[in-house]
Amino acid sequence: MQPPVQEVIDQLCRRNPRFAPQGYLFVLEALQIHMMLLEQPRHITGPELAGSVRDLALKRFGLLARTVLEHWGVTSTADLGEIVFLLVDHGVLTKQDTDSREDFDGLFSFERAFEAEYPWGH
Repeated sequence: MQPPVQEVIDQLCRRNPRFAPQGYLFVLEALQIHMMLLEQPRHITGPELAGSVRDLALKRFGLLARTVLEHWGVTSTADLGEIVFLLVDHGVLTKQDTDSREDFDGLFSFERAFEAEYPWGH
């Protein structure tokens, strides 16, 4: 039987304090929202999840999105991949054989996504 997600996140934070608990929970929330928008359940790719994190951060935090994510230790899409694979390693998420941390590398610049291309008036 799997331990509760919060217990796993607490363990992750003790072993790897680079990311705040909120960072893990935010990635899981973005994944859940993305899954709910699908007509049929299916595997979510790294780029899809990163886009969902970006969209949720912009919606929830607006111009402070980058600041909030960085406060949680998340400064790039590669960090999102690191969080996902730490959750995979601890049994919270599953992956396909073709999935890798590199799927998240360089997908978009946080500066561009959260500042330069901020959707003013949307």
